[in-house]
Amino acid sequence: MAFPQAFLDELVARSDIVDVVGSYVQLTKKGSNLFGLCPFHNEKTASFSVSPDKQIYYCFGCKRGGGVINFIMEEENLPFPDAVRFLAKRAGMEVPEEDGDREAGRKRQRLLDLNRDAARFYYQMLQQPEGRAVQEYLDRRKIRKATAVNFGLGASLDSWDALILAMTKKGYTKAELLEAGLAVQNRNGGLYDKFRNRLMFPVIDTRGDVVAFGGRVLDKSEPKYMNSQETPVYSKRRVLYGLNLAKKSKRPNIILCEGNIDVVTLHQAGFDNAVASMGTALTVEQTRLLSRFTEELVLCYDNDNAGKVATDRALEILNNTEFSVKVLQLPRRRTEDGELVKQDADDFIKFQGRDAFEALLSGSANGMEFRMAQIAGKYDLTNDEDRVSYSEEISSLLATLTNPVEREVYTARAAEAAKITPEAMGLEVKRAARRRSSQERRAELRRDLNPAAQLQPKERELRYGNLRSARAEEGILRLLTQDDSVFPADAPLRPDQFSSSLLGRAYALLWEIRAGGRRPSLAALTGQFSQEEMNHLTSVCQQPESRQNGRQALADYIRIVQAEAEKRLGGGDADPLLAATEKYKGKKGTGGKQHGR
Repeated sequence: MAFPQAFLDELVARSDIVDVVGSYVQLTKKGSNLFGLCPFHNEKTASFSVSPDKQIYYCFGCKRGGGVINFIMEEENLPFPDAVRFLAKRAGMEVPEEDGDREAGRKRQRLLDLNRDAARFYYQMLQQPEGRAVQEYLDRRKIRKATAVNFGLGASLDSWDALILAMTKKGYTKAELLEAGLAVQNRNGGLYDKFRNRLMFPVIDTRGDVVAFGGRVLDKSEPKYMNSQETPVYSKRRVLYGLNLAKKSKRPNIILCEGNIDVVTLHQAGFDNAVASMGTALTVEQTRLLSRFTEELVLCYDNDNAGKVATDRALEILNNTEFSVKVLQLPRRRTEDGELVKQDADDFIKFQGRDAFEALLSGSANGMEFRMAQIAGKYDLTNDEDRVSYSEEISSLLATLTNPVEREVYTARAAEAAKITPEAMGLEVKRAARRRSSQERRAELRRDLNPAAQLQPKERELRYGNLRSARAEEGILRLLTQDDSVFPADAPLRPDQFSSSLLGRAYALLWEIRAGGRRPSLAALTGQFSQEEMNHLTSVCQQPESRQNGRQALADYIRIVQAEAEKRLGGGDADPLLAATEKYKGKKGTGGKQHGR
């Protein structure tokens, strides 16, 4: 194992899952479990459960689950060894590193150190004569020195290998520069700096580590923005530029922008709650990250077609979440030639000023108002045919509102826009709601008519080949983790008798834990399985299993597994095993101690 088992057992024992999860999620006790809003997907009804007895979590909505280490891996976006170190630090425990883990941790830390040193190099170059072109660009954009220092802005030189030479002098290898995404290899095997002659934006996560970079050209050449690739320390879906600073803001919300320059300019103007995604639309992972720091989001994307698409996409992701969402629409700007042109947050601050942006921020429309205005803009509401079409489309949107007061308020506004009575619009909304409900019922009926599909794992690669045997195998795992006293001294089954290799591997490991004198638990399997596999194992083990007739249930499960295994394997050892486990007469089973992985 990556860490001594005794250490992991003590770490899990000291890291009570209720305490750990409770520091991220507000939990409420319901029966023997606690429930809260899932931190891994957006929801308004709490479907995320934590079991103090089993020391596992499971979301009935997104089907994620596992033990306390799995939770930290998911929530903090950490690999298993780093999640262990995270919890150990929290529990005040010293980590006994093994060679493999020590090397993995060293490698990750090397990349973070390399990014930090690269950020320092870019920052130093901005202060040197070689970085004068970037400084002049900042001057043109009216970005003050204090702001540049606050964000750690820097300059990549107009050179093929300035960074490579500087970092190799510090002892970093070319392989590390490639892995960090700071260097690129050409067809001949030679290396050159990825970022050249650009304004550099170090991307700092909420823990204060430099995980990536963004670079902007100084002229109109393409690509305008260049961002770091995905690396072992960086996932663009899970990071927001500027959040390391915005999380400290005293403002009641967080502003989501499109570009790094927008964030820098807004912070300089006093809006220190601005953040931006790194070359990607808003993701669910980013919303989970944001939920730690705010309950209100303001979307402030550019007012061009791409910005509208990004706004619509974000509103879809944020629909039916706990976030209060507003949309700040930036007006187009008229040039000296009389032409109306789009402007981003940076442009608006430069031309209209801080107070004008504050006024827009205060008057920003909520998400529903924005979407209603978007629909209304598609139709000529003085035309009867367009009014009918508008009523049909807007009613489908209003039908998604679950709050009856909200639905009535916005239905009245839609009726006023279409110049029809609120009663008529209300009937149209009700019809749309019935259509929506009917579609959902038909989809649910299709699922109910195919119960076998309901019993299959969510991940296609984990699907069962023999559903009858797999259901019995699931029952055996539940009994083993809930009440292993119903089992004989020796293993009643071999892992290869399981039709599901996943369930067979879990059985082997749990039995090994039992044979070692420890209590078999799902939490103890963290690190042995992928997160997708742990999700499914948690789904299996959180299901109810009666302990009252545990011995008889175990015998029935074993009988099914053995019978199906005999058909599949053509073996002749099923009957002796069945006799041994059904009668419980103290005879030794043929399974023995299991060591499978």
